[in-house]
Amino acid sequence: MFLVLLLMVGFWILGARMGASVIARSALLAVIFMGVLLLHVLLPDGAPLRESTGGSAAPWLLLAGAFVVIMLYRQGLKRIRDRAAPKEGEALSDGPLGEVELQRYARHIVLRELGGPGQKRLQQAGVLVIGAGGLGAPALQYLAAAGVGTIGVIDDDRVENANLQRQVIHRDADIGMPKVFSAQAAMVAQNPFVTVKPYHRRLDEDVAAELVAEYDLVLDGTDNFDTRYLVNLICAEAGKPLISGALSQWEGQISVFHPADGTPCYQCIFPEAPALGLAPSCAEAGVLGPLPGVVGAMMAVEAIKVITGAGVTLKGEMLIYDALYGETRKIGLKRREACPVCGGVHG
Repeated sequence: MFLVLLLMVGFWILGARMGASVIARSALLAVIFMGVLLLHVLLPDGAPLRESTGGSAAPWLLLAGAFVVIMLYRQGLKRIRDRAAPKEGEALSDGPLGEVELQRYARHIVLRELGGPGQKRLQQAGVLVIGAGGLGAPALQYLAAAGVGTIGVIDDDRVENANLQRQVIHRDADIGMPKVFSAQAAMVAQNPFVTVKPYHRRLDEDVAAELVAEYDLVLDGTDNFDTRYLVNLICAEAGKPLISGALSQWEGQISVFHPADGTPCYQCIFPEAPALGLAPSCAEAGVLGPLPGVVGAMMAVEAIKVITGAGVTLKGEMLIYDALYGETRKIGLKRREACPVCGGVHG
């Protein structure tokens, strides 16, 4: 058997040096292979020619199976590479996706709505996540896993024991650590191809505009109205999309606000903060542990759609998820002409 394989390799190399095509050389090897199989079918057991070619057809069939698997793998990898190449006229910089990245994002690349160009857009995008708590934790994890190139996270809190029931990006060993550094460690450990920028501080008027300007879109996972209104104002002024999520006990909501694209802003829908006690925090009212994961993952989905242009985003709509009864519903949102933030903005 070894001599036959050596002969086949010799024919392959000789054919290459003589300029024979791959198809012609493959055809020659196929003829030899079929001849060997025919010998094992026609000749009786123990025949010298059968013994000299392995004694049985089984090893040849196993070899053929391995060859088919290798060729299918190569074809699949070529298909992924082809999908990762930009379409004609579409310039995508920063170099091609590497071999490891092609394999890592293969399930994205084979999606018709994303493909290679969509994955490159994710690689080149910058997303700022405000809050590394209940909503920020799953959003950060999925943005990192999806290959968003630069992810900023701002939060002034430290990991507490009571966070771990729902903020799954943090671990017991992280208690006492600033949330942004705990989140950064988890994200980089999951995907070393992304850049994570942690800001261990509170988002305030001193830095908000400058920080938002560095990113393509913003995810707001905070639980206080002062920050929500500030983020909404800065994003509206900068023309950046804002993906906002909120939680309460068993219910979550999510929307995409982008006044520059003709949609309402956050303050159009919530003109004033509710009176004290009407919107208790998670610490006061409680929250189901997996609920932030559901809504935070939805925020990451909307971010990917905004970046890549896939599908239809929740612009001008609010999705409400009721975990207690397993129901979802969407409501339409309208611009408010008297809104002090976007009343004069026209998409």
